[in-house]
Amino acid sequence: QVQLVESGGGLVQAVGSLRLSCAASGRIISITAMGWYRQAPGKQRELVAGITSVGSTNYVDSVKDRFTISRDNAKNTVYLQMNSLKPEDTAVYYCNADIRTTTLFPSRNYWGQGTQVTVSS
Repeated sequence: QVQLVESGGGLVQAVGSLRLSCAASGRIISITAMGWYRQAPGKQRELVAGITSVGSTNYVDSVKDRFTISRDNAKNTVYLQMNSLKPEDTAVYYCNADIRTTTLFPSRNYWGQGTQVTVSS
């Protein structure tokens, strides 16, 4: 059984910073892509940032130059450093990862439970 557990959300004032963490646990052979998504009330879930196993990254335009995604493969953990936060960044942030738990089958996609980020103006 694989679990993704997020931490680091909370309430912050505009232009402040937060750092989200997501640790994967369980019987893990390998993790390929990892990423962060967010969903604001009344909106669709969107990809915020992604990172491959070798460290290639991509970001949605609205967070470029403000957010940084990174990962520690030894700890099966992905991070999202969020700087210069804006009220429009308010959302539930979800961790996502492609994880292989057996050599018999391909990787499966897993989601964390979500962590609330609220940015006040």
